[in-house]
Amino acid sequence: MTKSALLVVTALACATLSTIVWAQGKKKPLSPPAETSVTIDGKTLSIRYSAPSIRGRKIFGDGGVVSHDSTYPVWRAGANAATSFHTDADLNIGGLSVPKGDYTLFVLVNADPWQLIINKQTGQWGLAYKQDMDLGRVRMTMAKPPSPIETYKMTLSSAGGKSGKLQLEWENVIASVPITVK
Repeated sequence: MTKSALLVVTALACATLSTIVWAQGKKKPLSPPAETSVTIDGKTLSIRYSAPSIRGRKIFGDGGVVSHDSTYPVWRAGANAATSFHTDADLNIGGLSVPKGDYTLFVLVNADPWQLIINKQTGQWGLAYKQDMDLGRVRMTMAKPPSPIETYKMTLSSAGGKSGKLQLEWENVIASVPITVK
């Protein structure tokens, strides 16, 4: 093997080894980024959020993790940065008219039933809620899962035609709201 070929092989081996060491030392985030999207009547709706897990904690209710947020009883509908919502269409979400555009989603968790909050402020950290920026609030349909849901999940789904649904699932709660493309 020539000296230059040996140098190339050595450099590749060192690069590979350093990549392996770096990857092993890198930890998975506790609340990894997640997203959901759906196309309804040719229009795209999408949500970006961070998905925390229970990890042995109580999440909702008195003394739960969410009750320690500075914005409680308003919850950021995820972890870390605020949950972002984009729609390519004008919508009706649970009776609220929502013009196409970008929004932030929050949830009022001490209401019975919960209320989805659609907020006009965007790009903020999850604990930077400004009520005066609310487009509106809608009541959610509440259900209980058969067993606790470890990792928080948001789902946008189509129900056919111009209809769809937004659903939140975590711990002992499933909350949903209907969506209609105008």
